[in-house]
Amino acid sequence: MTYHFVVGDMAAKPLLEAFDPETGHHVVVLKDVLSLGPLQKAEGQSFSEMRSQYWRTILNDEKNEIAVDDMERLLDISKQMFDDETIKAVIWMAPLPADICAYYWILPYMSKHSMRFSVINIAGLPFLNEQGKLFFPKSISELSVREIQKATRLARAVSPSELEVDLYEWKQLQQSNSGIRVSGGGKKMHAHPENFYDHLLLNQCTPAFQKATKVVHNAIGKDNAIPTGDAFLIWRLRALAEAGAVQVQEGKALKDMEVRLHGQETASSNE
Repeated sequence: MTYHFVVGDMAAKPLLEAFDPETGHHVVVLKDVLSLGPLQKAEGQSFSEMRSQYWRTILNDEKNEIAVDDMERLLDISKQMFDDETIKAVIWMAPLPADICAYYWILPYMSKHSMRFSVINIAGLPFLNEQGKLFFPKSISELSVREIQKATRLARAVSPSELEVDLYEWKQLQQSNSGIRVSGGGKKMHAHPENFYDHLLLNQCTPAFQKATKVVHNAIGKDNAIPTGDAFLIWRLRALAEAGAVQVQEGKALKDMEVRLHGQETASSNE
């Protein structure tokens, strides 16, 4: 049996299509985005409780209960691997902060099964798209089912020296407990405060009200390629409003939320 760890539903889609559970391959979809938010839990608090609380703050969704259980599933798989030495695990990693942080997070637990834990890192490697043309994917979700199956040959165990370096890197990230972790090339991560991308959001705000989703979309853009996701940036717009930098008008739904620079005369929406 082999467990395939992958971050997010989009990245998991081609893996779910490529692997049949009846053949002993099980896809484990990690829901948390560990490149954002705290990594140090308070006394008496579990890691999952801490992460769940963080996402409740970000998503601001009172209608749906938000619970992060990645840790519980990881611990269960680790226990299975202790009980059954035929079980293997592999983590799929693209050059994305969320993927790299997931690798670091898993490592302390999977290092106990070092000979049966592998990494598939697609960073900087060429693959074929649906048209048969060569490209360099930035996400696992960009790979076709056929390329996923071919990529399994890239699986490799983490060497003892690499393990030592990467465990130290993760310890440093935990100690910094920053709001954002950004890729610095390879597996290197840089810690930044949660307001790291605020200036890009402010650059897209105008004296006139416009849809917040438009501001976020323009801020992300092709040039910036902010890897946080929309929900985090919407949360940052609300934080900027609390700080007096912008003015926000909430609507019935998120798509109706509007934003403009603070201290400007009332203007109609650009939409």
